[in-house]
Amino acid sequence: MTRTEAQTRSELIDNQLAQSGWNVKDPTQVIEEFDILTPLPLGVAEPRTPYEGHQFSDYVLLGKDRKPLAVVEAKKTSKDAALGREQAKQYCYNIQKQLGGELPFCFYTNGHEIYFWDLDNYPPRKIVGFPTRDDLERFQYIRRNRKPLTQELINTSIAGRDYQIRAIRAVLEGIEQKKRDFLLVMATGTGKTRTCIAMVDALMRAGHAEKILFLVDRIALREQALAAFKEHLPHEPRWPNVGEKLIAKDRRIYVSTYPAMLNIIRDESQQLSPHFFDFIVVDESHRSIYNTYKEVLNYFKTITLGLTATPTDIIDHNTFQLFHCEDGLPTFAYTFEEAVNNVPPYLCSFQVMKIQTRFQMEGISKRTISLDDQKKLLLEGKEIEEINFEGSQLEKQVINKGTNALIVKEYMEECIKDGSGVLPGKTIFFCSSKAHARRIEEIFDKLFPQYKGELAKVLVSDDPRVYGKGGLLDQFTNNDMPRVAISVDMLDTGIDVREIVNLVFVKPVYSYTKFWQMIGRGTRLLEATKPKPWCTEKDVFLILDCWDNFEYFKLQPEVVQL
Repeated sequence: MTRTEAQTRSELIDNQLAQSGWNVKDPTQVIEEFDILTPLPLGVAEPRTPYEGHQFSDYVLLGKDRKPLAVVEAKKTSKDAALGREQAKQYCYNIQKQLGGELPFCFYTNGHEIYFWDLDNYPPRKIVGFPTRDDLERFQYIRRNRKPLTQELINTSIAGRDYQIRAIRAVLEGIEQKKRDFLLVMATGTGKTRTCIAMVDALMRAGHAEKILFLVDRIALREQALAAFKEHLPHEPRWPNVGEKLIAKDRRIYVSTYPAMLNIIRDESQQLSPHFFDFIVVDESHRSIYNTYKEVLNYFKTITLGLTATPTDIIDHNTFQLFHCEDGLPTFAYTFEEAVNNVPPYLCSFQVMKIQTRFQMEGISKRTISLDDQKKLLLEGKEIEEINFEGSQLEKQVINKGTNALIVKEYMEECIKDGSGVLPGKTIFFCSSKAHARRIEEIFDKLFPQYKGELAKVLVSDDPRVYGKGGLLDQFTNNDMPRVAISVDMLDTGIDVREIVNLVFVKPVYSYTKFWQMIGRGTRLLEATKPKPWCTEKDVFLILDCWDNFEYFKLQPEVVQL
């Protein structure tokens, strides 16, 4: 069906404006066929036709002060929206000439595609929906009051290391050059979150951003990010406060998991504008996140910063494309090697001990995921790294009772201990399934009954007792016991417990990205100002690898012989 321009407007564009809160029939909000006076041609004193010396803009959107905020130029659906581009631009400049005041924002659409042109600032870009009146007034306020970012001081008490300052400068300079997508590659433990908070602080002080979204991929990381923003930017209101489910529109810093934000943008009763945020941080931004949550990133098109700890040489090229680093170079990179070799070091290096020589004969075969299974998983849209071992043949091998008892005994002998030399230092066991994790917990309790069930605890993400004050994660981080956190997926990425001195891989890992994230759980150095009695020094940590993971990824770490 081909629509005329009038039909396109009444059937499509009027509704799209209404979705963003614009009532086309209310002349205090929207004026249709807005009359713009233009100079007559040279030598013509009087208009020769009724329309000479006039232009008519399809829609002009008004601010609360009744002054024009934006021009919307409509084309019929069968035409390319871009045909309205120059026309809309002329209307904006002519309105400013006629009325004085600020330059209106420029939109052009054919009812199917909407383009937003922030004249004198950015080239046109395609958007999902029109901004609300509040959005446009915020854009206008930012445009009027922002200061040059190159002169903005960085708060070095939030992020003061030389590489953190270089990372922030690289992004701020890029924003000044009108770039909109950035990717920081920083080894786990080098302070990605703090770097990001110091950057947000600079953007807010310079008047470039009022509303920030920080996206994470699990609840524990949301809690961690909220705590970090509270510590470093205590006066900026945050969402969510404890117990808040519905989005509140009066905050400045929003921290959310991808699924929670997806639910909000799909929930018509919550009505969150696609232009609500000025700056978005995508934590651990790699391909699997993009595949699953593309909708979130496509909905909010604004200045976006990706953070990842994945080493540059193995970042998926799609991730580079996602952040428009077409040449395969991130905005800024800081590697694990640079951090360990800095004087003084910023990260802790590790030694590896292979346990499996002792129990290979116990019947654990080498890692096996048949090619058929791999194909099946890929067809289901899963990454190899997301494999669920529950109930598989591999789990039956991994979960073998005798084998796990050997691993636990070996670990208790060889692990890095606390100052007493008796109890193990803080440790994570990476298990293949919940059943496997529970089995290992049982073995600890059986072999070491003197610790009354407190030494080792299972932490899995779907257990509500894990979270919040006094929860298992809080106990593991801040109390003497438990010393061992037995985890399936939850502690693989992003949990910061500086006192971890042992990591035990009791499962095969198939993703290099995930493997480095898991190793990153141990790389943080202690904070001199906040000593914990169970870990007073840490200059190296120990990885017990039961599954030849280092060989699988062709890594040659420093190996300690048993």
